[in-house]
Amino acid sequence: MNARTLRGKVAVVGIGETTYYKHGQSPDPEFKLALKAILAACKDAGIEPRRIDGFASYSDDRNDATRLAVALGLPHLRSATMQWGGGGGGCCAAVANGAAAIATGQADCVVVFRSLNQGQHGRFGQAAGAGAGAATVSGERSYLVPYGVISPPQRFAMRVQRYMHEHGVRQEALRAIAMASYHHAQNNPRAVMHGKPLDEAKYDASRWIVEPFHLFDCCMENDGAAALVLMDAERAADCAQKPVYLLGAAAGSGLRFGSHAHNSAEYASANFGVVAPDLYRMAGLGPKDVGVVQAYENFTGGVLMALAEHGFFGPEEANEFLRLENLVAPSGRLPLNTSGGNLAECYMHGFELLLEAVRQVRGTSTNQATRNDVALVVGGPMVSPVSDLLLGSKAVL
Repeated sequence: MNARTLRGKVAVVGIGETTYYKHGQSPDPEFKLALKAILAACKDAGIEPRRIDGFASYSDDRNDATRLAVALGLPHLRSATMQWGGGGGGCCAAVANGAAAIATGQADCVVVFRSLNQGQHGRFGQAAGAGAGAATVSGERSYLVPYGVISPPQRFAMRVQRYMHEHGVRQEALRAIAMASYHHAQNNPRAVMHGKPLDEAKYDASRWIVEPFHLFDCCMENDGAAALVLMDAERAADCAQKPVYLLGAAAGSGLRFGSHAHNSAEYASANFGVVAPDLYRMAGLGPKDVGVVQAYENFTGGVLMALAEHGFFGPEEANEFLRLENLVAPSGRLPLNTSGGNLAECYMHGFELLLEAVRQVRGTSTNQATRNDVALVVGGPMVSPVSDLLLGSKAVL
């Protein structure tokens, strides 16, 4: 195995989160939300916040590491990293960046986090300045806006529609992904959609956003914050919780994936064609070793493509594999988004998926999978760059 690896060198020792709110409804400003999640993660780990000496985030999080260090009274800030690009596709890469700082001796205790208050700063991902009144548009939008392709659902629907056409994927496969998230949310009191079940009739009757996406194929918009604490494997053993180890991490893009005018070589793709093999190579594992998956649902179609690109089924097998009974805990073939995910727990730009993966390996999920020693987190299908993370128990090392 390649000596340049994060496998077994760093562990998650604490997780924390705020209450999750519908977008614009948080009573706290974004910075306070970040602090609340960080303090909760430190409490979970059983450590004093003053032990933190590094921060990592993604998606241009506005909560500056230096300001956080001052507010928390940190005696020494040694590492501050931000993952470029990809929006929520950076959720796993942010953890990898923090872990890399620890593994190379640049920090001892790194907090990775995401915080969002859209009532304070505006809706994330809104196509600002791209409407009829805009004077100019540039970059990718200059190829899309003249044809009315303005919103994220419109842009990503085209990739998914192509994939479904090429491989004969039926709408029922997308429906199963949505229903799995909502099914798990009913057992998770943290979930925004807790107490709001979804059935086939309700899904089918929901309005089209843009084909092939119904309303329930699209992620929510939420406010809140989530954080986790990383330490090197030796120090992790002394913390309050069972350590959850990084087995593998990968991030990046395939050939020309982010090219303008939707001109990538593999258009009908979630962009994990080169990333997933890198992940498995570092971990020394394969799809058969994964017991549970937390996959970022910006839209259900991206999950479908990402699961295929991670080797869980072939594209032509999607209709058979993606059935509700195969995707639910405890004993489905591949329990998926067991906290409710971006569709039904909270859209914290995918970071809540990482916390759920930790819970699965610890054995404390509200929807515990039978096989939980290895948990996969998939970050941001159909964006560039994307990222992946494999987490596991000590028994796997």
